[in-house]
Amino acid sequence: MPLPQSAVLGASDLPRTVLSDHIEERLFKRLKWERQSRANNSNCSVDEVAGAEGLVVRVVSSVDKKVEVKPRFLEIFQEDNYPTEFPYKSKAVLLFQKIEGVEVCLFGMYVQEFGADCAYPNQRRVYLSYLDSVKYFRPEIKAATGEALRTFVYHEILIGYLEYCKQRGFTSCYIWACPPLKGEDYILYCHPEIQKTPKSDKLREWYLAMLRKATKEEIVVELTNLYDHFFITMGECKAKVTASRLPYFDGDYWPGAAEDMINQLRQEEDDRKLQKKSKTKKIITKRALKAAGHTDLSGNASKDAMLMQKLGETIYPMKEDFIMVHLQYSCSHCCILMSSGKRWVCHQCRSFYICDKCYSAEQQLDDRERHPSNSRDTHKLHPVDIVGVPEETKDRDDILESEFFDTRQAFLSLCQGNHYQYDTLRRAKHSSMMVLYHLHNPTAPAFVTTCNVCSHDIETGQGWRCEICPDFDVCNGCYQKGAVNHPHKLTNHPSVADRDAQNKEARQMRVQQLRKMLDLLVHASTCRSGSCQYPNCRKVKGLFRHGMQCKTRASGGCALCKKMWYMLQLHARACRDSGCSVPRCRDLKEHLRRLQQQSDSRRRAAVNEMMRQRAAEVATT
Repeated sequence: MPLPQSAVLGASDLPRTVLSDHIEERLFKRLKWERQSRANNSNCSVDEVAGAEGLVVRVVSSVDKKVEVKPRFLEIFQEDNYPTEFPYKSKAVLLFQKIEGVEVCLFGMYVQEFGADCAYPNQRRVYLSYLDSVKYFRPEIKAATGEALRTFVYHEILIGYLEYCKQRGFTSCYIWACPPLKGEDYILYCHPEIQKTPKSDKLREWYLAMLRKATKEEIVVELTNLYDHFFITMGECKAKVTASRLPYFDGDYWPGAAEDMINQLRQEEDDRKLQKKSKTKKIITKRALKAAGHTDLSGNASKDAMLMQKLGETIYPMKEDFIMVHLQYSCSHCCILMSSGKRWVCHQCRSFYICDKCYSAEQQLDDRERHPSNSRDTHKLHPVDIVGVPEETKDRDDILESEFFDTRQAFLSLCQGNHYQYDTLRRAKHSSMMVLYHLHNPTAPAFVTTCNVCSHDIETGQGWRCEICPDFDVCNGCYQKGAVNHPHKLTNHPSVADRDAQNKEARQMRVQQLRKMLDLLVHASTCRSGSCQYPNCRKVKGLFRHGMQCKTRASGGCALCKKMWYMLQLHARACRDSGCSVPRCRDLKEHLRRLQQQSDSRRRAAVNEMMRQRAAEVATT
């Protein structure tokens, strides 16, 4: 039986954004076209063919973050003023579909947006970091285009996102087609057994099929890969082959691999010094450095060249998995993506475009050195104005903070801790309802309370709690049986209605209160006044003092320590200040960074193992 419409707040009640509206508008328009095409092919009316109903797209997290450049890599480029960090906007987008009266979360993606104010080489780039789906989409039919209707919908969401990025002034998008490891999940916890994990070639083809559609619509102007674009100089390319040109994304394959390789190169160098061989063979010759475009032949230049050589050797066998999507044209000489001025085009050569700067340099050359460089002829270049690319990539959407959805690890932890699984449709319905509950009630407890007597889960509003002892709860059944032997008075748990008024005003108020609390935390950590007028400043200072002196600690069950740790963890997740004065902020940030690093290392190791197996298979055949 379908639930009454007013019983719970659903996906459509979540805040709408410019991005979610853009994707939804495009998706519904394309679905209407697709359904009409199927009707025309079957010679029947639109109402006679099945269509995808009850779809809702929402952005559930949109927060400012930064990726810190790894120390060994930074050392190589310290003289070039290479940035120490790159700020970006992290977003999470979910797709829901109403199935048998319940909204089910079917698809999710996390993206990183590096705007026009970000330093080169990340400027105006987007990284599609994680994408996941579960196989419950209705109806299970083929689209007019020949693919599954499910695939058609997911492709349209991605194309809609790329279109939105292009309109905002981003010049490229980067996709690492890397399937999850066996038994691991990217976003949605515990996939159905009927759903196979695609191999890297199948996943790559899935992305490329989507990008071919986007190319037909002129949203994408060029497709290449990381290796071809940055590691080799093709045609008349004059760009320097250097690691400082590679876009540096959070959780991507190459930044972690580069750090490992620099450590390895250092170890080899130390070993050579220990051996004290006077005639050690140089790995990189001066000729090789000049060929890569290096005029400076110092130690750092040779380290850069060695790093690029090693990285290139590692990436080459799987280069097709690192997809570079150009939303604007790339200069054939300097390889920079053009976002303003003119684009100089050759009508005789296919895909030859240069920027204003390279055109001015071209005009200073002799005729025989001009384009095309390998011919006696000289081709005329025609100017085309670059229009429709905004100067700024400023986001029109507000910040959307969520403790459980700001990172995919936090979302996975919430689902794993509460068994919000997607392995059956019944469980997917329950999990999706709980996901929506947490989105609408950001301050609700993350994990289910259990009865201290019978150890069963206590439903909301169906238990009794001790206000003195931390974590002492009993269910209604045990309380009514008189099976509770406790020295303190127990109070009834508040019901859902009492605890969380489910309306938009209440949700906004909760978010404002949370922000005020975090502002107060920062203030109290720097305040030295004994009679501060800032509301509740003394209370927070008292919490800090308690935390320093408490012997029970949060691990032992101290309620005050738990409250303080909750506030500190919330602050650390959002803090961007490297010299922050809030207690334990640096430690907590370091802990979060280590967790991310471990996850990235596992993913990288699995990819390397997969490549070794693939090479072994090729060798045996």
